[in-house]
Amino acid sequence: MPYAKNYPKAEDINFLASSKFISFTYEVSDTDVTANSEGRKIVPAGTVYPANDATAIGLLYTDVDVTNGPQPGPVLVEAWVLEARLPEAPTAEAKAAMKHIKFKA
Repeated sequence: MPYAKNYPKAEDINFLASSKFISFTYEVSDTDVTANSEGRKIVPAGTVYPANDATAIGLLYTDVDVTNGPQPGPVLVEAWVLEARLPEAPTAEAKAAMKHIKFKA
C-alpha cells in the first residue's frame, strides 16, 4: 500500500495585480528557513528572492517546500504586484534591484 499523508489545506493569497508576468526557475535555498508546526520548511509565495536587499531579482510565485533541501522554484522577474499582500514588504534596495517588478497600492 502506498504511503500518503494528508497535509492541511493551503491558503494562497493572490498578490498579482495583472495576469501578465514572466517567471524563471531558480534554486530556493533552505538556509535560515524555520520549520512550521507540521515540521515543514516552506518559503511562502511573494518572498523576495534571493534576499530582501540589493541582490533581489524577483518574487517567488508559489510556495516552495525546502524541508528536504534546496528546491527549484518559480521566481517572478517581471510583473505588477500588490505590495500590501506580500508576506514581507520589500526594502527600498530590493525594489530598486527588481527593475521590472512594479508595485501597486
